[in-house]
Amino acid sequence: MKEKIKQLQTIFEAKKKFVLTTHINPDADAVGSEVALARYLAGTGKTVHVLNHSETPDNLLFLNEIFPITPYDAQQHTQAIIDADCFIVLDTNSVSRFKALQPAFERSKAYKVIIDHHLDHESFADLNIIDTHVPATSELLYIILKSINDTAITKPIAEALYAGIMTDTGSFRFPQTDPETHIITADLLKRGAQPYEIFQKIYESGPINKLHLLGKALTSIDLHHNGKVAVMTLPRSIFAETKTVESDVDNLTQYVLSIGGVVIGIVVMELEHGVKLSFRSKGDIPINELAKHFDGGGHKNAAGARVKEATLQSIIPFVLEKAKEFLK
Repeated sequence: MKEKIKQLQTIFEAKKKFVLTTHINPDADAVGSEVALARYLAGTGKTVHVLNHSETPDNLLFLNEIFPITPYDAQQHTQAIIDADCFIVLDTNSVSRFKALQPAFERSKAYKVIIDHHLDHESFADLNIIDTHVPATSELLYIILKSINDTAITKPIAEALYAGIMTDTGSFRFPQTDPETHIITADLLKRGAQPYEIFQKIYESGPINKLHLLGKALTSIDLHHNGKVAVMTLPRSIFAETKTVESDVDNLTQYVLSIGGVVIGIVVMELEHGVKLSFRSKGDIPINELAKHFDGGGHKNAAGARVKEATLQSIIPFVLEKAKEFLK
C-alpha cells in the first residue's frame, strides 16, 4: 500500500487536469471522498472537475459547499474528460457504475486511478488503490492524504471524510468498524469536524415525505424461511404516493435487519426498467456472494445488484430461493 500511495503522490504532482467521479445514486462516502480529494487537489493548484451521473441527494448538499459537484451532461462535459490527464474513480470499481460518463471515460487517454474499498474490482485503471478491509473509501482517503501531507486534511476535508466514515460504518456499528476507525475519526474531530452537526444534516433534516415513505416501507416487510430472512418491497407506486425518489431509500436497509432472528435482510425496489436489490447480512454470511447471482457485488455483509427488465413478481421468489442456500 505504501508504494501505491507514493505512486499516487507522484501522479498528483505530475498531472494538472483532474476529473473525479463515483457511482450512480451516490451516498455520503462517495460524495465525501470526492469533495475531500477535489478540495485537496484544487488547493495544490490543480484544475479539478467533479462530474457525477446522478445529482447529489438533498441531505448531502452541504458537502457540495466543500467542493462543487456537477451532474454530468455529455454536450457540456465530454471535452473536460477528454482533456483531463488524470481520471479518478472513488467508491466504486465498475465502469458501468458511472453510467453517463462511461463513453467519454472509455475514449479518454488520461491516467486512470481507482480509490475504493469494495470487493471484486474490475481491471480498467492504471493504478488500483483498493483496501477491502477498511469500512469506507473516506477512511482509505484519509490514510492516503495523511501519508502524502499531514497538514492537507483541513477542517472542510475533515468534515467530508467524517461524513463518509460515519455513514458507511452505520454510525460506527457495522462489523468492519475497528479501533483504527475510531482513532481516525478522533483525529478528524481534532481537525474541526463536528459530529452532531454532520449527523443532523444527513439524518435529521429531511422532509416529512421521507417519513411517509418509511411508514409504507415498514408495513411491506415480510418474513421468510422460518423468520431468518426479511424482505422489504418497494413498488414504483410508493414513490408517487409519498412524493419521494430512489435516493430516499438509502437508509431503509437498516430496518430489514433490525428484527430478532433475521440474519438476511433484502430490500427489493421496482425501477422503471427493472429491479434494484439491496442485501444485508449478519455474522459470517457472505451476502456479496448472493448478490453475484444477480451480477451485483459489494461487501461481505452489505451488497447490491440491479436486474434489468425484471419485475417484483418474478424476482422475489428467485431471490428467496437463492437466499435459502446461505442459511445452511
